[in-house]
Amino acid sequence: QVQLVESGGGLVQPGGSLRLSCAASGRTFSGYTMGWFRQAPGKERESVATITWIYGATYYTDSVKGRFTISRDNAKNTVYLQMNSLKPEDTAVYYCRARSSSGQYEYWGQGTQVTVSS
Repeated sequence: QVQLVESGGGLVQPGGSLRLSCAASGRTFSGYTMGWFRQAPGKERESVATITWIYGATYYTDSVKGRFTISRDNAKNTVYLQMNSLKPEDTAVYYCRARSSSGQYEYWGQGTQVTVSS
């Protein structure tokens, strides 16, 4: 059974930092693209950053470029999202996703809340 378990969310002041973790288990994820998505209240879920498991190629949405960094630890089967210079508009539930290269298989975590507020 595939599981993606996010952790690391919380309350942080503007300008602060958080690191999210996504522990993946239940299958081999080589060939998959791992991603972080977020959904704020009343808004659609949006892609934040993605990384390919084998080559580590990354993508970032414009609003987080230069502030967020996605990475993975193959040995630990874990994907990270380092978030710096956080802004109130980064407040959302953050989800981890694993998607096969064909798009046939897709798995989601349960989400972790990030709140940026003074």
